[in-house]
Amino acid sequence: MIVAPAMRPARQIERTKVPARRQDNTGDASARDSDNEAPRRDSKQSLAPRRTCGGEAEVNGIETLTQTLVDYGPVWLVTVVLVVAAVIDGWKLKVPNWITFPLIVSGWAFSVASYAWWGLSWWEGLGWSLLGTAVGLGLLLPAYAIGGMGAGDVKLLAGVGAWMHVSHTVFAFCASAVVGAILAVAMVLVRKGWKRHSQQFWMIMGEIMTIRDPNQLSAIAAERKSSMLLLPYGIPIAIGTILYFAWMGMLI
Repeated sequence: MIVAPAMRPARQIERTKVPARRQDNTGDASARDSDNEAPRRDSKQSLAPRRTCGGEAEVNGIETLTQTLVDYGPVWLVTVVLVVAAVIDGWKLKVPNWITFPLIVSGWAFSVASYAWWGLSWWEGLGWSLLGTAVGLGLLLPAYAIGGMGAGDVKLLAGVGAWMHVSHTVFAFCASAVVGAILAVAMVLVRKGWKRHSQQFWMIMGEIMTIRDPNQLSAIAAERKSSMLLLPYGIPIAIGTILYFAWMGMLI
């Protein structure tokens, strides 16, 4: 009579414990599943930035390359053309039109395209390029008019002006004049003709000051050309301009 009532609560306690254990097992399984899923989510999240960083690095690399070409590309192109022109001028004493005319026209086109690319007025770029071309022509045109220089040299500096515009062209001309003077003196000293060529120099200066007629001065220079020591001026233009680019840090 006393034992039966005591066994029922025990069975009830055991029955209540079994579901509790199942709930605990279910809780452990869900915890394990959550623990297993956590690294997967973490791994997916860790992979995402890697792909993003790789894409950003690739985009940054393209932007850097584009910016480098925009900043240095024109200077590199002009430098290569100047070297080719100097070699041909030293070889044939002439800068051909197939170098100078494309250099001038491409400088105009690049100025238009670059200004439009940066959101500026294309006609402004064309205007600066045309002005640089005119400055390049004007700086050497007097020497050409009196027969002291070939037309190819004048057009070569005009091509530099079409690409580099006014200020760089003026400084490049100044550097080229210094280089030309040094080369001319060196050529005279090497050939040991200082007295003769110095007399020719002062005679030419006197003719310029007295005659002042470009056509007559050009005819006199043509008659005297065979007896003069000729300096292919495409070489000083190339050396002086490239030295100016290097001095200003425009090459690299």
